[in-house]
Amino acid sequence: MNSFNTHDDTLKIVEKYQNSGLQVKIFNQSQYPRMVAEDLMPWPAKGQTDKSGWYPPGHGNVFDALQNSGMLAELLAEGKEYVFIANSDNLGATVDLKILKHLIHNQNEYCMEVTPKTLADVKGGTLISYEGRVQLLEIAQVPDEHVGEFKSIQKFKIFNTNNLWVNLKAIKRLVEADALNMEIIPNPKEVDGVKVLQLETAAGAAIRFFDKAIGINVPRSRFLPVKATSDLLLVQSDLYTIEDGLVIRNPARTKAENPAIELSSEFKKVADFLKRFKSIPSILHLDSLKVTGDVWFGSGIVLKGKVIVEAKKGEKLVLPDDLTLEDQLVTVGPTYSSL
Repeated sequence: MNSFNTHDDTLKIVEKYQNSGLQVKIFNQSQYPRMVAEDLMPWPAKGQTDKSGWYPPGHGNVFDALQNSGMLAELLAEGKEYVFIANSDNLGATVDLKILKHLIHNQNEYCMEVTPKTLADVKGGTLISYEGRVQLLEIAQVPDEHVGEFKSIQKFKIFNTNNLWVNLKAIKRLVEADALNMEIIPNPKEVDGVKVLQLETAAGAAIRFFDKAIGINVPRSRFLPVKATSDLLLVQSDLYTIEDGLVIRNPARTKAENPAIELSSEFKKVADFLKRFKSIPSILHLDSLKVTGDVWFGSGIVLKGKVIVEAKKGEKLVLPDDLTLEDQLVTVGPTYSSL
C-alpha cells in the first residue's frame, strides 16, 4: 500500500522485478485534506490545492483502501484468505507459515504479533483485555498520571510490532458494514508556516472489531525496523547477514540486545551517511557508539565495548583504516582516551 507521496517512487522499484517471476500488487491508500488548525477548515478549500494540502490518513486506512481500490475483491477472487500486513521498514517482518496455520486451524480473524518490550520500546502500544475483547492501548490514550506506569517494562511486558495477520472475508464484512470505528489520532503539524491538523488511524486499533482476535508473542528477530541511519548501520554491519532473502542476526553476537548507536545530524541523510564510511565497521562486540560532528570512517575498522567519537564544530576527524577501538573516546588528532 502506497500513499500519493510514495506511489511513483515505488513503481520505479517494482519495475526492476518485472522479469523475476514475482507478482507485485500495488494499491494506493486514501488522501484526506489537511485542516487549518485555527478554524478547522480544509486547507485545499482555502486555496492550497497542491500536494501539501493533503495527507495519507495513517495505516489504519489499509482496510478501506483494500476495499476502495478493488484489491480486496481481487485477492478474494484469487482464493486468498489472509493478508499479512507490516511496516515496509521492518526487515524482520516475513511470512511465517506456522502462524498462518495456527490462525486457520483456530479460525482467528485477526492476529497481532507482539514482542518483549525493552527500554527502547517504552512508548510502544500494548494489548489489554477491556470489555471482554482484546484491545490495543497506545500511549496517547493514557492519562498523564499513568504514563510512567504504561512505560514500565515490568507491568507491560510486550508491545505491538505492527505485524498483523487479518482474514480477508472479515475485512470485507466489517468494511461493508462500516463497523471499523477506530480511535482517531490527532496529528498536529506545521507545513509552509501554517499550523494544520491531520486525523489518522492505526491498523492495530482494529483488533477489537474482529472475532477471535489474538496476540502472538514472537521473537525480537521479527521486529527489525530501519527508521534512521543508526538502524541502517546495524543491518549493514557484520551483526546481520542475508540468507534466502531473510535478514538473519549473526549467532556470534552473544548479547541479546543490539548495540545502542547514536549518530549526529551529519549522518542523518542516507547519502551523507554512506559517504562517511569507506566500509561499515565491525560491531559484533560493540555495546554502544556515539558519533558527533564531522567524522569520517576508514575501512576495516573494528568497534568493541563503549566507543565515543567526537569532532567539535569546525573540526574534521578522520579515523584511519584497520583501526580497532575498544572502550575509548576519540577526538581530533586523532587522540585516544580510555573510557
